[in-house]
Amino acid sequence: MDRRVHPILAAFAACVFFFLLAPLVIIIGAAVSDTTYLTFPPQGLTLRWFVNIFQIEAFRTTAITSLQVAFLGTALSLLIGVPAAYAINRYRVELPRWLSTIFVLPILVPEIVFGFSLMKSVTIGLGLPIFISLLVGHALLILPYSVRVVGASLAAFDFSVEEAAISLGCPPLKTFLTVVLPNIRAGVIAAFILAFITSINDVSVSVFLTGPGISTLPIQILAHMEQFFDPTIASVSVLLMFVTVGVMAVVEATLGLTFLTK
Repeated sequence: MDRRVHPILAAFAACVFFFLLAPLVIIIGAAVSDTTYLTFPPQGLTLRWFVNIFQIEAFRTTAITSLQVAFLGTALSLLIGVPAAYAINRYRVELPRWLSTIFVLPILVPEIVFGFSLMKSVTIGLGLPIFISLLVGHALLILPYSVRVVGASLAAFDFSVEEAAISLGCPPLKTFLTVVLPNIRAGVIAAFILAFITSINDVSVSVFLTGPGISTLPIQILAHMEQFFDPTIASVSVLLMFVTVGVMAVVEATLGLTFLTK
């Protein structure tokens, strides 16, 4: 069998890879440039802009806030999303079809509109503290990912196994924790990764929910760019990429990425 790749297909694949990798190469090159302004190709090589990140207190505090909001928001979305996905798939006949649509509304509505609505209803209307408002906003923003990804795992689950465990005397809650949850753990892990990355990189919603003394790293990057145009911005972006790659590397080292497709 002739397995030679057609030149046009090879050229198209090369263009796709170039389109995906070129921005990463540019931002990494700008981050190590030995200049006081963003430029590419880099003029000299230095790591002082990475050191500068940790010397700026605003970046340190907002990075911690972003991690807190991402972890807590993801946990909250899974706490709501897993039972919701279970109910939608377990009782799909009894429940109305439009119910599943409610959980995807945050990604159907433009994020700017969604963020402004949260500011008016949660921050101003309910008078909640800024951090709590930010946490609620991120949890709602990433809830659709939790419901959809976990729901995809549940769609392939045979609920007769759960019914057999209950018929043998196992309590429903224990059945869910010991029978259902282990079988959908790949979906839960995939939902956590997707929701965490979405939360830690969010701008459109966070810009409406941050306030004096509390901000996230992406918002601080925008604020820094308004006053400075040095390679520190590129260095922070590179670190955010490393965080994303690090999360995927941990999953690959512990479970393997093919585990998430099961």
